[in-house]
Order: sequence, then C-alpha cells, then structure tokens
Amino acid sequence: MASGKSWLGRNLARELGLDFYDLDAMVEENSGKTISAIFDEEGEEKFREKEREALHSTAELDNCVIATGGGTPCFYDNMQWMNTQGITLFIDAPVELLVKRLLGNEKRPLVKGMDEQQLTRFIEEKLAERLPFYNQSHLCLQPDGHSDRHLEVLVDYLGRFI
Repeated sequence: MASGKSWLGRNLARELGLDFYDLDAMVEENSGKTISAIFDEEGEEKFREKEREALHSTAELDNCVIATGGGTPCFYDNMQWMNTQGITLFIDAPVELLVKRLLGNEKRPLVKGMDEQQLTRFIEEKLAERLPFYNQSHLCLQPDGHSDRHLEVLVDYLGRFI
C-alpha cells in the first residue's frame, strides 16, 4: 500500500539483471480490466481470487522480482506460498509516509475519496490486520529516505542467491 514495492522491485530487478513482474499489472492483463474496475464491478473477493491465480502463475518463472499488492500476503495461503517460492521482503514504511503517498490517489479503490484523518485511521487499521502476515517475510526493510542505499544493500545481499 504505497510503500514503494514497485519502485524498489523494478530497480532491484534491473540491478540484478532479472525480469520484473507487477502482480497488479498481471491481474489487469489477465482480466482485461483495471484493479478499480474489478473492485467496482466484481468486488474485493473476486479480485483476491484473480490475484491468487496470477500469483500462482509466477511459479513457472525463474529468478525474477515480483511486486505484490499490499493485501496479497493476507489472503488464502499466499504468504506461506510466497515464502516457499523465493525470498520475501516487507517494506515497513511509516504511516505518515503512506498517508502522504496515498492522499488524493483515486486509482486505489480501498482509499478513494478519503480525507487525511480517514486515510490515517484506515492505514493504521490495515497495518494492524496485515502485520502478522508481513512479519512472516524473510527480510524487512524500513525506509528512511535513502532508497538508493537500500537498493545497493539489497542488490549486494540478494545477488549472493542468484
């Protein structure tokens, strides 16, 4: 949820010479609809089913970087499955940063139309629900405004496994 997964994933893949996949983009491509349209027309449950199908389709891919949606680890057995398929990373961004990035973002169906107070409360509640799943990740990154340094450390560390 706006933690920087796609930015970090894309840059990490580039630095490691790997392919990059964005799970939301895969869902959109497979369904021929935007995430917002799926939520609006079919509901979150149907979106989560499509998301899981896209996630499991990545089992055929070798040595790549995949950015998932913020809710992906929290449904079905997704977190456990991801942990068996590769190295998982939780980007533990502070609430204030997430609010700043999400405020006024009409493309994200879960936060569309919220003011700052509503958004802050929503993010705090979602994080409380999601942290037990996120904390199962192999690695945790706490952004501090030095994205390039984090990228360098991750490239060095993950490069050992490729």
